[in-house]
Amino acid sequence: MDAISVIRTKRDGHPLSDEQIDWVIDAYTRGAVADEQMSALAMAILLNGMTRAEVARWTAAMIASGERMDFSTLARPTADKHSTGGVGDKITLPLAPLVAACGAAVPQLSGRGLGHTGGTLDKLESIPGWRASLSNAEMLSQLDSAGAVVCAAGEGLAPADKKLYALRDVTGTVESVPLIASSIMSKKIAEGTGSLVLDVKVGSGAFMKNLDDARELAATMVGLGTDHGVRTVALLTDMSTPLGRTAGNALEVRESLEVLAGGGPADVVELTLALAREMLAAAGLPDADPAKALADGSAMDVWRRMIAAQGGDPDAPLPVAREQHIVRAGDSGVLRSLDAYAVGLAAWRLGAGRARKEDPVQAGAGVELHARPGDRITAGAPLLTLHTDTPEKFDYALAALEGGYEIGAGPVDVPESVVLDRIA
Repeated sequence: MDAISVIRTKRDGHPLSDEQIDWVIDAYTRGAVADEQMSALAMAILLNGMTRAEVARWTAAMIASGERMDFSTLARPTADKHSTGGVGDKITLPLAPLVAACGAAVPQLSGRGLGHTGGTLDKLESIPGWRASLSNAEMLSQLDSAGAVVCAAGEGLAPADKKLYALRDVTGTVESVPLIASSIMSKKIAEGTGSLVLDVKVGSGAFMKNLDDARELAATMVGLGTDHGVRTVALLTDMSTPLGRTAGNALEVRESLEVLAGGGPADVVELTLALAREMLAAAGLPDADPAKALADGSAMDVWRRMIAAQGGDPDAPLPVAREQHIVRAGDSGVLRSLDAYAVGLAAWRLGAGRARKEDPVQAGAGVELHARPGDRITAGAPLLTLHTDTPEKFDYALAALEGGYEIGAGPVDVPESVVLDRIA
């Protein structure tokens, strides 16, 4: 078996055999297949796709590349959530402590930013002292004491995915349904959670641009989870407009704290509660009331324990970018649209994301939204504020926003709910 023959098989549109998949995942994990070879294979998969059987085998091979965790010793049922990535998607931050406050244990293995979408670990690392890497023993101890943990996947958990995840970000292969599905589900199944709720984003700011593609991805992942004995359900949620009013690391932490304090933007609160109810039902706790846990402060109490347990200071001031630039409305009228992709790309260009897998991110960089579609605004009023430590990036970010919003007359059809569909 060799890498070139595997690449050629997929390049020419043929399905990979079980033996080819097992070999290439193992060899890539060991370093016997080079990054440039796996890049070529990933591009061939993006262009030619995979059968359901290939995706299942690819996922199983990723799981087999490392260890599997076991949470059976915990007194609480386990529930986890995964988002396919969006702009302003800070939902994990209030959601994990909220579900823990309602009686479940939440082992949330999260990732870093991919392309124009933010990464949960990048956001939390803007909190002074907070660390993403925990041993399995530390993770289990924190689940027992605080009820929730958000951390990076350990070196031993689906190590093949850890390598491939970073590679996809810098090779233009993030959008591949088979690679997204297998990446997410290999980690989640190896993680050992008893139930899983998937937040599959749909729209310009998501990797899935339309409902049909999102349903395909959701159905693929639900099937993979169910086949491995994990109770799995998916919500399809709107990502045509950024979630909430911020996109960027420390900016999103600040907004998440508003939600945990009983406030925050309506769409962030709606989605947090919708996902919490799904997680609690899947964990066998359908009578728990997450809205009450937000209102009475118990979710905030778990947040503080969760952050402190990982070395973070929940009372420390969050980083603020050194420079700001206000984008003002050119006309009076109604904000008819605000494109999530344009905002995400601007935040990325300001320093909130990375162009190469080894790049650092700026904790304070990002975009703050002062209006949402349907809002009436006047000429000269602030529309967006751009934040960065490197002001030479402003022009690059402003170019990303060109054509990304429209101000006009008349009412706008704003979706009644951020949740578009449910697949189980």
